[in-house]
Amino acid sequence: MTICRAEYLWIDGAEPTPQIRSKTRILKLSQNPGLEEFPLWSFDGSSTNQASGDNSDVFMRPVSLFPDPIRGADSWLVLCETETPDGAPHPSNTRARAHAALDEAGEDTHAWIGFEQEYTLFEGNDPLGFPKDGYPAPQGPYYCAVGPQNVHGRDIAEDHMRLCMDARLNIYGINAEVMPGQWEFQIGYRGLDGDVEADPLNMSDHLWVARWLLHRISEDYDIRVSLGCKPVKGDWNGAGLHTNFSTAAMRGEGGVEIIQNAMEDLERRHMAHIAVYGDGLEYRLTGIHETSPIDEFTYGAADRGRSVRIPQPVMMKGCGYFEDRRPGANADPYEISQVLVETVCGVGAGKS
Repeated sequence: MTICRAEYLWIDGAEPTPQIRSKTRILKLSQNPGLEEFPLWSFDGSSTNQASGDNSDVFMRPVSLFPDPIRGADSWLVLCETETPDGAPHPSNTRARAHAALDEAGEDTHAWIGFEQEYTLFEGNDPLGFPKDGYPAPQGPYYCAVGPQNVHGRDIAEDHMRLCMDARLNIYGINAEVMPGQWEFQIGYRGLDGDVEADPLNMSDHLWVARWLLHRISEDYDIRVSLGCKPVKGDWNGAGLHTNFSTAAMRGEGGVEIIQNAMEDLERRHMAHIAVYGDGLEYRLTGIHETSPIDEFTYGAADRGRSVRIPQPVMMKGCGYFEDRRPGANADPYEISQVLVETVCGVGAGKS
């Protein structure tokens, strides 16, 4: 047994955009502890918009465990679901609802999901790379660029990638985005030995922990991370959380036909998706800057101006996945997972 530091992470009840919170507990654990060794804990829900002051205890039940890449040896990140004192999922617990949708869909569905998380780094009131007075040159030279005239914040993006790898998250890449100070990292299927299943629950867990690590490392640089859907007004792309989704049938022979059939269901429930795809989405989904208008559903092969893109390699191979380009950068991955599973797999609210 050894004395360990455990950082308990949970999703709060902030509106309109939930945030990830954490606090530390010292525990005596085995050398390689399992999740069952981490006890139920609680926090003051009156300070997180999850309880009233006269009945403030909200409980945290550990559900996913990761090595803490910041504190190092004998330290852990413990992602938790929130519960009421009677053990029921807290009303803000979107993970429990996503879990229920996956359970109803059944194991044979073998749904996989991947997230492309865009974010913007701010120093004071301006994104990194913006001059103190005025604007930089229009977007164009910044995407996947190199050189100090075009790239700003690479040290943070690189540190964050290393932390995600050390935490054993399914991170599979990073790149500079179309605006100065804007970056992206991807969480999802990698095909590497030892990776966990890329199912919606696991990958949503990984994304929330990756977000926590990004905010945490930004403290060391005194740089603010924004997940706003339109971080800078004007002729700039917004920030998205493009979501890649598939089922076993889509990944199998003839899967592209199943993908195309799913577009009818996605169109039918378009506004149900928009309702949970992020705050400020109307400022991003305008029909320009590689988006489709917020009140329309469109899809197409290789077209980044559609609501949903079917990648050209998928069309050529005849199977694979589709990319939902509607979610905004601040969307809750559990809610994205829930609504996609319901719609594509025909369970829960997606039955009607």
